[in-house]
Amino acid sequence: MTFSIVAAGADGTEWGVAVASKFLAVGAAVPAARAGVGAIATQSYANLAYRPDGLAMLAAGRGASAVLDALTAADEQRDQRQAGVVDRDRTAATFTGSGCHPWAGGVTGEGYAIQGNILVGPQVVEAMEAAWRGSDPAAPLAERLLAALRAGDDAGGDRRGRQSAALLVASTAGGYGGGTDISVDLRVDDATAPCAELVRLLDLHELYFGAPTETLPLEGELADEVAAHLARLGQPSLEAWAGVENFEERLVERRIDVLVLRELRAARGRD
Repeated sequence: MTFSIVAAGADGTEWGVAVASKFLAVGAAVPAARAGVGAIATQSYANLAYRPDGLAMLAAGRGASAVLDALTAADEQRDQRQAGVVDRDRTAATFTGSGCHPWAGGVTGEGYAIQGNILVGPQVVEAMEAAWRGSDPAAPLAERLLAALRAGDDAGGDRRGRQSAALLVASTAGGYGGGTDISVDLRVDDATAPCAELVRLLDLHELYFGAPTETLPLEGELADEVAAHLARLGQPSLEAWAGVENFEERLVERRIDVLVLRELRAARGRD
């Protein structure tokens, strides 16, 4: 019913899952990830207990293959299950039960496991693997996962059609505000083109929560311009406006992120 990729970033700081399916809210059932531990996808009559139980085994130091063997051995309905696991050491494993609806199967390589069932054919998994292996190892894991997922979708994906998709990434750098290890958690629960919508959401996520990569000194003519924009918008400070627009993660003391400046100028143009 689903195709997914479970993977770890090349630098050993990110673990995540990207998944799509003709199934309502697939992100509520399939993916799980924990920084410094690993990631899991459980699908095909998904056994949701694989997620907490698998992460607990990974956290205890068991490798991906051992975890998958233990999960399936204890499951009387293992023949209908499919799952992928990647551990803290970037070792991966995949499992497809003999009772999964065709086409069903998976592949693994260093740092990734790709699997799917009720697919149009093996070309879906093959396209996902090619996209993953062809992506830049230095790129953010979320971008690489989504590129692989889109490749599978473009290759035909779930033979029943499209409905939902999700992207989950855990990072040692932490998530919003530093209070969690989940750095990306995006879901499209019901849509005609869920993978395309997931791309749009990831772009927004980067805009709002990405770390500034280019900033300018907030002084001289630029400081005057920013003050004029804020005054026109009725905002007492850049911090106040950023709070309203959800750009607080991009604030830099005595400087301004170029993306924030772009959005401020656009907001000034819309008033």
